Amino acid sequence: MILITGASGQLGDALQKAAAARGLAVTAISRPAFDFDAPATIKSCFDAAAPDLVINAAAYTAVDAAEQNVAAAEAGNHTGPESLAKLCAGADIPLLHVSTDYVFDGTKGAPYTEDDATAPAGVYGRTKRDGEIAVLAACQKVIILRTAWVYSAHGKNFARTMLNAARKTSQLRVVADQKGTPTAASDLAAAIFDIVGRLRKSGWQDSHKGIYHATATGETSWYGFATAIFEAAAPCGLAVPTVSPIATTDWPTPAKRPADSRLDCGKLARSFGVTLPDWRTSLPGIVRDLMALDSPR
Repeated sequence: MILITGASGQLGDALQKAAAARGLAVTAISRPAFDFDAPATIKSCFDAAAPDLVINAAAYTAVDAAEQNVAAAEAGNHTGPESLAKLCAGADIPLLHVSTDYVFDGTKGAPYTEDDATAPAGVYGRTKRDGEIAVLAACQKVIILRTAWVYSAHGKNFARTMLNAARKTSQLRVVADQKGTPTAASDLAAAIFDIVGRLRKSGWQDSHKGIYHATATGETSWYGFATAIFEAAAPCGLAVPTVSPIATTDWPTPAKRPADSRLDCGKLARSFGVTLPDWRTSLPGIVRDLMALDSPR
């Protein structure tokens, strides 16, 4: 039995769909039954599921709100995952834990490898970095997957925000000087289950333990992402707005974002034979789903 945490989130939803497509038995849990802010729920849900593998997709992901809600971010990204990792260690089962590109400050000027030093610029990134360290220390059978710019037709994300904004205005300004890789939750979920399949086929090897980067292939800016979203939405009847590129300084936010958080995913390919598709591949289908879900009726 595979235990999936964060079931109500973008990735949790995608993981459940991917598991169903593969005929895999899972238990998917989320708040309030499972809540990193309520430590007792972690053990009770774990014990009830009796899993042989855990995928932790639960996290505190409100980047700007984390600057003021430090305790909640710590629980969701650091101490909560650490508790879950200790339970996995006690049961001697693997844990796949999802982390973020925001552990880096974005000043390298090239895609980050897993060996690059972390330097988070805000509370969200710091708590995710601290969670990585704690999880690695707590559990021998752990794989950490850093991903980035996740979006889907489920939940809150940049693609949905852009489409909703376009319905309200014909003029949009989008940051063009931050680089990264949009990653469809469905593609990340498929990659995770490819790893799970490898583990179940060959068994756990000590060499598996560690951090891996897992984003779609390719790169763009938020501006480039936005324009691609609107190109995909135009055939669905969206009145495409005029999109103007702006600098980060023109759109101040409580939390500082990394200017260039591209991730080198070569280690994932070498270790597990897993490569996510180009970021443009899944975008049109997800945009169509978002248009169908959110368009006024």
